[in-house]
Amino acid sequence: MGDSKLADQYFDAAIGLLRRVRDEEADAVTAAGTLLADTVAAGGRLFAFGAGHSSLAAQDVVYRAGGLALMNLLTVPGVVGVDVMPAPLGSALERVDGLASAVLDSSPLRAGDALVIISLSGRNALPVEMATHARALGVKVIGVTSVAYTSETTSRHSSGTFLKDHCDLVLDSKIAVGDAELTLDTVPAPFAPASTVVTTALLQAVMATAAGSLADRGIEPPLLRSGNVDGGHEWNGRVMEEYRDRIFYRH
Repeated sequence: MGDSKLADQYFDAAIGLLRRVRDEEADAVTAAGTLLADTVAAGGRLFAFGAGHSSLAAQDVVYRAGGLALMNLLTVPGVVGVDVMPAPLGSALERVDGLASAVLDSSPLRAGDALVIISLSGRNALPVEMATHARALGVKVIGVTSVAYTSETTSRHSSGTFLKDHCDLVLDSKIAVGDAELTLDTVPAPFAPASTVVTTALLQAVMATAAGSLADRGIEPPLLRSGNVDGGHEWNGRVMEEYRDRIFYRH
């Protein structure tokens, strides 16, 4: 089997997953985009969080050309990304009880805000605790996860529950347990993960829906433009000044 055949198989798998989430999660995407627009219109703030590789999808919607300027990254020390040294420490921190609550209590989040929590398995203490504590604070929670994990794995949270059990809305990424799309007789482990492709697409679909929903109400969506196009910096400066009290990544 040539390398190109594997590449084709991967693209086909990713396209298949994207079609599934487009068709099966359409109502959830609409609801999530509407919830974010409702939050913006009511003066609330928007946040996104993901641990490990799930943080890539969160970072993808923050301070982004073509994206909503109001989406802020909620950071948890040691778990956002794979720049932690040593890398396995980040995975270990996701299982620590109390960390999410401590982070939320020292963050800007408050009642009326919205928080997107991305966790592929949804089984670790961090996303479960973050969702429960955020909702206790009066924050609306959108969970982005693979619901398949709830039937094929066990929760690592003391409650025995998963992220999906503590959300106002759930977006199911449809990713298979193990997050590997390909297998080969000569390769001992499954390989080629697609969760980042699918999760980022899901969230960008939500952001597009939110922008359209705001426009439908006569509210100009606070979008950022590329700094590499003429007038981009000036445009972004205007948006950031107008919404400075709801943008936390510029201070």
